[in-house]
Amino acid sequence: MGEKSRSRGCFGWLIVAVVLALVVVAVVYTVKKKTNKSDEASPVPGPPGAVEKQYADALKIAMQFFDVQKSGKLEDNKISWRGNSALKDGSEAKLDLSKGMYDAGDHMKFGFPMAFTATVLSWAILEYGDQMDAVNQLEPAQDSLKWITDYLINAHAADNVLYIQVGDPKTDHGCWDRPEDMTEKRPLTQVNTSSPGTDVAAETAAAMASASLVFKKSDPTYSSTLLKHAEQLFTFADKHRVSYSESIPEVQTYYNSTGYGDELLWAASWLYHATGDKSYLQYVTGENGKSFANWGSPTWFSWDNKLAGTQVLLSRLTFFGEKDSSNSGLQMYRKTADAVMCGLIPDSPTATTSRTDGGLIWVSEWNALQHPVASAFLATIYSDYMLTSRTAKLSCNGESYKPSDLRKFAKSQADYVLGDNPLKMSFLVGYGDKYPQYVHHRGASIPADATTGCKDGWKWLDSEKPNPNVAVGALVGGPFLNETYDDSRNNSMQGEPSTYNGAVVVGLLSSLVTTSSVVQSFT
Repeated sequence: MGEKSRSRGCFGWLIVAVVLALVVVAVVYTVKKKTNKSDEASPVPGPPGAVEKQYADALKIAMQFFDVQKSGKLEDNKISWRGNSALKDGSEAKLDLSKGMYDAGDHMKFGFPMAFTATVLSWAILEYGDQMDAVNQLEPAQDSLKWITDYLINAHAADNVLYIQVGDPKTDHGCWDRPEDMTEKRPLTQVNTSSPGTDVAAETAAAMASASLVFKKSDPTYSSTLLKHAEQLFTFADKHRVSYSESIPEVQTYYNSTGYGDELLWAASWLYHATGDKSYLQYVTGENGKSFANWGSPTWFSWDNKLAGTQVLLSRLTFFGEKDSSNSGLQMYRKTADAVMCGLIPDSPTATTSRTDGGLIWVSEWNALQHPVASAFLATIYSDYMLTSRTAKLSCNGESYKPSDLRKFAKSQADYVLGDNPLKMSFLVGYGDKYPQYVHHRGASIPADATTGCKDGWKWLDSEKPNPNVAVGALVGGPFLNETYDDSRNNSMQGEPSTYNGAVVVGLLSSLVTTSSVVQSFT
């Protein structure tokens, strides 16, 4: 009897031990499975999915700012207070430079930032055209792009001649009038072999090369024309290496270029995508890359500095095509693009401290929103490259981050712009219940039925009443570092919108409208 009891007891303990062992094994297996799963790539997105209404609504508004800024004889005009303007631009050189877009709240046509606007808008269409199309914004984007490229084609009057400015800033800024009523002289400025401008010529080449990809299927003849101009301009820019700020010192006041190396790399990268010509890839990965790419040092993407954009654009090749690890130059672009992304993720060990308390990337008092919006646009592109190529993680000084971390950052910047900020105000004019009412913009500030000349329109600048016309879709300069904003028409530092800001915010919102896989090749 006693022996049977002891044997039953031993048997019972054995069962308990086996059960416990099985539980431990199950727990270890589950933890290990979860750990392994976190290192797995997320599924590749399919066609555009469910639309996020907030971003779709904002995109439809942002896209309209290009219509606000258009010069020339307007077609299918959707902005009630705008009309034909600057119809004689270019006439002194027997050119039609009536199209294009006004730069900001003034009536100048500055070729350097306008070409950047076209390049960024082209890139947005190439990466997110399907998502734009899902909310009926692809055609408006293409139309606005062509309005600029039509102008750029005419501005490239000969192989080595590019008109880079219409209007005199001093004269233009001495007036406060509607573009439809302008009477002041609008002289032309050009770069040529005697007064070269590598930076502006190369940026224009980038604009035309990228746009040639946009129109390759829908209008092959126009696409070929753009590509021909791009190749000619790149040759001119590369052969005559002088900054336009050096050749034409007057441009330094408004759009001073800090160097031309980034534009040469940017243009050559777009030409490689447009042509497949390996010489352009060799151009950016060889000695020119060593001289100009600033490998290993993250920079901010803007109208003046294209390096971060170039690094992301060339990293596309390592995600989807050029797997040749022996191309050390291409790998350096990818590593530097990684570093740019690591700097943007808030909890990364290398995260930039250039942020407001509310989490907005903040680099400059003037036009503060350009850098966070442009950075967020690059972040979503990189995130989608990772997703589509099934790249599971980004390593930042030993810490791993997923594509979703980059997208989360991008959304935080977009949400801040759209009203999730300490002021509870949208910086995108026309979006939400509260947005700037005194935007520094001539056309918006003067009633459409007012008759004003150059000088007698200043009363509208000083008026204490809100703008009579809504500059719909305008992305204003933005908040100060302490997250304050003075909604005053005289406050051009914070309250003046720009066309190139329009391009980066359209790009960002297009990327967030929904999710889909990016194309693996632009051709």
